[in-house]
Amino acid sequence: MQQLLDGYLRHLTIERGLSKNTLSAYRNDLGKYLAYLESQTTDPLHATSEHVASFSSQLHQAGTANASLARSIASIRGFHKYLVLEDKRSDDPTAKAKGPKLALRLPKALTRDQVLLLLDAAGPEPTAEGADPIRLRDRAILELLYSTGARVSEISNLDLDELTDNGLMRVRGKGSKERIVPVGSFAQAALDAYLMRVRPSLVATSSPALFLNQRGGRLSRQSIWQIIQSAGEGCGLSVSPHTLRHCFATHLIEGGADVRVVQELLGHASVATTQIYTKVTIDTLREVYQAAHPRARR
Repeated sequence: MQQLLDGYLRHLTIERGLSKNTLSAYRNDLGKYLAYLESQTTDPLHATSEHVASFSSQLHQAGTANASLARSIASIRGFHKYLVLEDKRSDDPTAKAKGPKLALRLPKALTRDQVLLLLDAAGPEPTAEGADPIRLRDRAILELLYSTGARVSEISNLDLDELTDNGLMRVRGKGSKERIVPVGSFAQAALDAYLMRVRPSLVATSSPALFLNQRGGRLSRQSIWQIIQSAGEGCGLSVSPHTLRHCFATHLIEGGADVRVVQELLGHASVATTQIYTKVTIDTLREVYQAAHPRARR
């Protein structure tokens, strides 16, 4: 069973280029499934639809959240499709397996004014004299997150040579896929201030990392999340690691950007993932219309 699982994970790595975090989730989900099959004295090559349904029911009864249950069933479904594809078995016991229906969760974006409050809470404008160097760094990080829509992990992994002289940035996304995104003038000014006034005093060795901690090492994604959270607390806003990414996408679409352009900038594999931001915008338009039009409601 372990050989089958390892083969499937190699397939996901090579054929689909999934990230380490996604592969870890698949390994965890399928490990539980294989342990269940072993307890039923069977294996993936002989599992039936009843085994799949029973395992799913067991997860549900254990109080597994719907999102985790849906991911687990998707993992098992993908595993069995792989076994059929590799001629390990002729039928797919998950053909009729269905995960729980998940409620549509719309990403929460801040208004433009709230974004400015968050940026100011992180640190001063790059032109400020006598500013705390660490807060200048923090301001540059948040400016870059909002300007590019990059994930926190992507900003943490940035190296100096991934910034270009013509205002572009090379981002390594999920599954090591690369994309090029523009850096806005405000973010560029904040970056320049950090690179000239802060980074030279932090660097302890010849580290390639763009953003450094106070010991001269690469700033971790956990540390960047703490910076975002601290800025949110400083201005009374509820934020998450993806807050500025959601703001980036929502504000672009509100400004008239094509959804496929936003898809490319965000690094989404499917446009369907990006289209959720059009739903957010439509809801915003509806709220404004109902509040402003004299005959929108009784």
